[in-house]
Amino acid sequence: MDQIDRRIVQCLLRDGRASFRRIAQVAQVSEQTVARRYRALVADGAVRVRTLPSHERLGEQVWFVRVQCRPDATGALADALAAREDIAYVSVTSGGSEIVCQTRTDPRHQSGSALHRLPRTAGVLGYNAYAVLHMHLGDTAKWFAFDDPLTSEQAALLHSPDPHQEPTAQAAQEPSDTAALPERDRRLLAELAIDGRAGVVELARATGWSKSRVSDRLTELLASQALHVAVDLAYPRFGFHDAAYLWIAVAPGRLAATGDALSAHPETTFTAAVTGSANLLVTVTCRTLEDLYTYVTTKVGALDAVQQVDVVPVLRRLKQAGTRLHNGRLIPT
Repeated sequence: MDQIDRRIVQCLLRDGRASFRRIAQVAQVSEQTVARRYRALVADGAVRVRTLPSHERLGEQVWFVRVQCRPDATGALADALAAREDIAYVSVTSGGSEIVCQTRTDPRHQSGSALHRLPRTAGVLGYNAYAVLHMHLGDTAKWFAFDDPLTSEQAALLHSPDPHQEPTAQAAQEPSDTAALPERDRRLLAELAIDGRAGVVELARATGWSKSRVSDRLTELLASQALHVAVDLAYPRFGFHDAAYLWIAVAPGRLAATGDALSAHPETTFTAAVTGSANLLVTVTCRTLEDLYTYVTTKVGALDAVQQVDVVPVLRRLKQAGTRLHNGRLIPT
């Protein structure tokens, strides 16, 4: 990946629906070059952009689960978990005897959930489930660990008004209520789940709506935070080969401030307060294990409220943000 690819990706991480025109201005190349490079990154399994309903709007609870299992059963069980629609992340950790996954549950319908079925699954020796209490989100709570980050001027240009820009999530309003999204949005949501950058013309063709209706509805859903734009990267394609879960015990009175601080680190991909004795969960993606060591000792270790850290390296990731992975590439289904 060269500098142009990295600039395109960094623009997408800041605004997944930014126009090719605006990205081209930031990357200082032609709009046609940006479009061609982006399509090549998608085809290579390096990048995927999806626009999805928020968990809160759907009334879902997010959990992380650590599953201890027999080493000879790990592969089959991890594959089975990755095949489930209600599981977004699946990783094999701890020498191959543990699986960490992120799952969603509907409190009204739990009988078929992964949490309900895991205790009855062959090969499972034990498991611990942690409810996500609060996610640290926002523009600074994103992974930006490239060696050549965008300058402040480039970031400002990306977010400056663009008369050619299609609806994006940049102008957020107060979140709307948590009622389920209307059935009439089903086709629109299905298309955005496949391609989060789908334009008004493509969405109008898929839904049978007028372009103005698509634009107005998409703007409403993004601005109300009923939808969010998720940009997923195959990190090994960019030279980042070592990921880990950090289960951190933090003094309760300083949990929020510590979570905010950790989420602002460019190495972190996810930060959330969770239930359990380790009350903060952080996922980290680094180039090497040596970089991971440096991060834990110099940045995490520098936070006074951190009492204990359990570093759990990822051996193999099978699913990420709802997308399967194979040989380090995102494989949309």
